[in-house]
Amino acid sequence: MAILADSHVHTTFSGDGKSTMEEQIEKAIELGLRTITFTDHQDADFIYQKDDEEGMFELNADAYLYDLLRCKAKYEDKIRVLFGVELGLQPQRETVKKNLIFAREHEYDFIIASSHLCHGMDPYFPEFFEGRSETEAHREYFESILENIKVFSNFDVYGHLDYVVRYGPEKDNEYSYEKHADILDEILRWLIENEKGIEINTGGPRRGLIDNNPCRRIVERYKELGGEIITVGSDAHEKGDLGYHFDEVAEMLKEIGYSYYAVYENRLPEFFRL
Repeated sequence: MAILADSHVHTTFSGDGKSTMEEQIEKAIELGLRTITFTDHQDADFIYQKDDEEGMFELNADAYLYDLLRCKAKYEDKIRVLFGVELGLQPQRETVKKNLIFAREHEYDFIIASSHLCHGMDPYFPEFFEGRSETEAHREYFESILENIKVFSNFDVYGHLDYVVRYGPEKDNEYSYEKHADILDEILRWLIENEKGIEINTGGPRRGLIDNNPCRRIVERYKELGGEIITVGSDAHEKGDLGYHFDEVAEMLKEIGYSYYAVYENRLPEFFRL
């Protein structure tokens, strides 16, 4: 395996996580990974569909860090364990303030910014796509990302940039970068100018997509515009998904012209040859 770091991993500290931190670490060691970065969910002001789901994406960062430090010490001679978080962004002032506070409360190694809600709606549910074309729904999602990054910049990479295509009726069958090139280029240019990376998230193919998130053409365009920072994450919520599709990602990156992938520690990227 050319990529020896999984930089997007969830545990039972996320409301939708199915494997404990130790279970994920043991599996990572079995796979031969050298680094695992935990990035459990923190989605302030998330809009829940059911009362019994309330708070499932609010992270108890103190308990999370305590368990991580325990595991880091236990496995220090076998694997590097890093402290990350996946922050769900929204553009309203109160949520931005909460995210700013949360990001400063601990010394994270890595912060992924993600958009799980688009103007208060969750693309996971069919209602997001109803009454309009998928292209229109995708467009609104990308517009919301642009809103997010203009008001919040305390992150290292943007995660699964075209996450919205996972849940549409046609998934990514009719989707392409070219349909949204203007707004995607604006997003990519902002990320590059502000020294932010993009994540290649291999969770897409596990959910029936043809491509990863983001699609190959966005990764190519990021490089064409001068982008250099690529992290790779499985978005594993259970141990069986760790390192998924990593060999294929390494080949794709080399074909595009990348020689390295990045791993963040102390909020700084370290580059490893593919």
